[in-house]
Amino acid sequence: MINRAIFLTLAASFAITISASAQTTLPSPAVTSTSETSKAFDPAEATKAWLATVPADKRAKSDAYFEGGYWLILWNALVGAGIAIFLLTSGISARMRDFTERLTQSKTFQVGLYATGFVLLVAILSFPLTLYQEFYREHQYGFATQTFRPWFVEQLIGLVLTLIASTIALTILYSVFRHAPRIWWLWGTLVAVVLSFIGNFIAPIYVEPLFNTYNPLTDAKIRDPLKQCTLPEIRAVMAHEMGHYVLNHGAKLTIYFGVVAFFGFGIARKTFDWALRRWGQRWDVRGIADPAGFPLLMLIFVTFAFLMTPVLNSITRITEREADQFGINTSREPDGMAKVALKLGAYRKLDPTPLEEFIFFDHPSGRARIRMAMDWKAAYLPAGNLDAP
Repeated sequence: MINRAIFLTLAASFAITISASAQTTLPSPAVTSTSETSKAFDPAEATKAWLATVPADKRAKSDAYFEGGYWLILWNALVGAGIAIFLLTSGISARMRDFTERLTQSKTFQVGLYATGFVLLVAILSFPLTLYQEFYREHQYGFATQTFRPWFVEQLIGLVLTLIASTIALTILYSVFRHAPRIWWLWGTLVAVVLSFIGNFIAPIYVEPLFNTYNPLTDAKIRDPLKQCTLPEIRAVMAHEMGHYVLNHGAKLTIYFGVVAFFGFGIARKTFDWALRRWGQRWDVRGIADPAGFPLLMLIFVTFAFLMTPVLNSITRITEREADQFGINTSREPDGMAKVALKLGAYRKLDPTPLEEFIFFDHPSGRARIRMAMDWKAAYLPAGNLDAP
């Protein structure tokens, strides 16, 4: 949705998506065996052999799905920017502020009421894109089975959560803006980082259970296909996820994205002041402490996030690669890691160009992950895998 947070948290989707996409047990390519010496083993050829095990039609489907996501990044940015400009130029944002001022004299309640109306309006205006992106498109590629009614109910639940979170966040931010009009961007950065940090702890416990039911699997139709994940694959995945914890990626990502937020708020300060001098009177926006100017902040940050897509993706991709390195060294399962990468390739392009991977991938590509596994296998091949079946 358009109002998604700019600063993404580290998601432990690696293990979940493996199980969800596992439909068949992938065969190992007949390139090497554990009896081969590292001298005879060619990681590049082994990588090509693994990639060649994926049928052409499945590769084409995966590529089409993932490449479609490139355009959705652009469309989400354009729709978000368009909504912000519309709310400013039409005077709707200013009229919403005027309405809240007639209802209450409290600046805090004014911001809270404005935030509620703003989120609802943005959700309505962006709903056509949300409907296509998260419902029709997922069904088109066979990645969703949920009918419209339960999907829409989940959207409503998400909207309620967004209303609550946005009201709290904007109330705090605009309190900062009112009390520190000259250095609001510094305090805004701190508030954004703290709220993001708190959200990282709240979401797994209180938010995710609203959309997922965590119970032991009793339905054989669901449980049995999950058994097709082999023990080496499970080892590789678990070691990867352990790597995130051992390497303190949660704290590191908070710092990294905090730096990005610092630059974002700094740019927002300059841009907001410039736009206000030029169009502020026409939009009836009084200053940074005026909630009617929030669409302008939205426009600035939507544009900033779009332009920073390669940077934001690279930050996450680097931490994922570190977790991959930890995982392969811990699990010692190069073939298991390769099979996992191919299964994730059901919805991720397996063999992108280097430029594609740099701009659009927030995880290493399947090719990169398999090559890492094969390089490790070449280096440690004489030792073999631990507890290999």
